[in-house]
Amino acid sequence: MGNSPGTPKSRPVTDAGPVTEPSGADSYGQKRGEAVQRAHLLLISGSTRPGSSNTAALRAVATVAPGDISTELYTGLEKLPAFVPGDQPSPPAVAELRERLAAADAVLFCTPEYAGLIPGSLKNLLEWTVGTADLYEKPVAWINVAAPGRGEGAIESLRTVLGYVGATIIDNACVRITVPHGAVESDGTVSDSNVRAELAATITAIGKYLDR
Repeated sequence: MGNSPGTPKSRPVTDAGPVTEPSGADSYGQKRGEAVQRAHLLLISGSTRPGSSNTAALRAVATVAPGDISTELYTGLEKLPAFVPGDQPSPPAVAELRERLAAADAVLFCTPEYAGLIPGSLKNLLEWTVGTADLYEKPVAWINVAAPGRGEGAIESLRTVLGYVGATIIDNACVRITVPHGAVESDGTVSDSNVRAELAATITAIGKYLDR
């Protein structure tokens, strides 16, 4: 855990053939093929709870993203084994995570707070990126959907870990967008118009950063 991230490898170039969804990804809101893409955004929820407002917010992000930003909701959090330093070759679920990260131009997190910090499952995901530069200089942001005054411990610990792995934090896209109690719809997304407008503004901020 004490090793500094190494020099990042060049992002792999993929062909324009058919896209096959991996088992650790969700095509919810996928916009590939609808417009010329300028960016691909990976969405990572720190919650494994069914009906999570964090995951619902990210699903809503996928539906409000502009046509030139594609999105992918990562769904492999529960499949990741416990981090083992130096584990080679990478377990299949970890290799798949790294593929998703390599393909992303930016990563957007949304996580609950457990016991004053980010959940252990999300910390485990981030630990798998230590030493392999998967997030080194990768633009990242987060959404805090908790009510005002709550969730600060999770955000502070997320900022600390992302700083340690060398991610580039897009500060103006790191926002609190409270998802009201009962706002998660039966389809697992959020229909509240105010929440959706704020989510759209966050994606716009990420897009502007990537366009610099």
